[in-house]
Amino acid sequence: MSGSRVKTMVIAALAVINVFFMTFIIRDTVADARSERQAIENACAVLRNNGIEIDPDIIKSNGAIRTMRTARGDEAEAAIARAFLGVTDIPEQGVINLYEKAGRGTAEFSSGGAFEVVLNEGVITNDSGALRTVGRLLRSMKLEAKEPVVSGAPGYETVTAVSAYKGASIFNCVIEFDFRDNSLRSVKGRYMTGIDAAEDGVKISTAGTTLLCLLAAVRREEIACSRIYSVEAGYQHSIAGSFGDGVIVPAWLITADSGQYIVDDATGEIRRLTMDT
Repeated sequence: MSGSRVKTMVIAALAVINVFFMTFIIRDTVADARSERQAIENACAVLRNNGIEIDPDIIKSNGAIRTMRTARGDEAEAAIARAFLGVTDIPEQGVINLYEKAGRGTAEFSSGGAFEVVLNEGVITNDSGALRTVGRLLRSMKLEAKEPVVSGAPGYETVTAVSAYKGASIFNCVIEFDFRDNSLRSVKGRYMTGIDAAEDGVKISTAGTTLLCLLAAVRREEIACSRIYSVEAGYQHSIAGSFGDGVIVPAWLITADSGQYIVDDATGEIRRLTMDT
C-alpha cells in the first residue's frame, strides 16, 4: 500500500473520530442546556407559588463568567483624566492620585477604582445631547460600558453608565455624569481597574439557585418582593489590597418591584444595589 494511500486513510479515520466525539459534545451541551432551562423553570414555578411573579424568558445567563484578578492601572487612570482635563501627566504614586489642569478642573482617583472629576463651567457642553456627549467621553476614557441611561430635565441631566467586561455588566462599577446649565460639571463613580485575562476562578452557577436565594430572603422578611422584571448574570468588583488589587467575581442582578439586588454567586448573600455597593 502506497504511503499516500495510508495517509489518506489515516486522515479519513481521524475525521470519523472527530465527528464521533463532536456528536457526544453536542449531545452533552444540549443536555446541559435543557437541564439548566428545566432548573430555571422549576425555580420560577416555586417563586410563583410563593406569590412572586416571574417569566423565565427575562433571565440573561452567561456561562463564560468566572472570577478574575484585577489590578490598579495608572495608564487607565491617566486616560480617564485626559478625557476631561486634556494633556495630563501621571502624578506621583500614592493611595490617592490627583490630576489637575489649570482652567479645566481636577480628577481624583483612589486605589479601589473610585474617582471624581470636577469641571469648571463650559469646559464640556452637551450641545450634541447628553447621551451623545457621554458616549464620546466613554470612548475617550477607554471604558467599556452598557448603554447609558439619562434622567432629569433638559440641560440638567444625569447620565448613568454601568461598566462592563466583554459585554457582561460589572454591577457595582457605576459612573454618573451630572450636567448643569448644559455643561458637564462632575463625573463620579467607580471604574474597572485592569483585569488579568487569565481566567482562573470558578464559573457562575445557574440562575435557578440565585432565584431560590432570593425566595429565602423574602421568607426571612429581609426584603419584600412580589414581581421580578429581570435577572442578569454579571460581575461585582471587590478590592483585596490597599493599592487596588482585587477581583471581579460572578454575581447576579435581580431587578424587582422593590428595587435592585446583587446576589453574590459564591455565598448567596443578597444586598440592595447602590452607588456605594
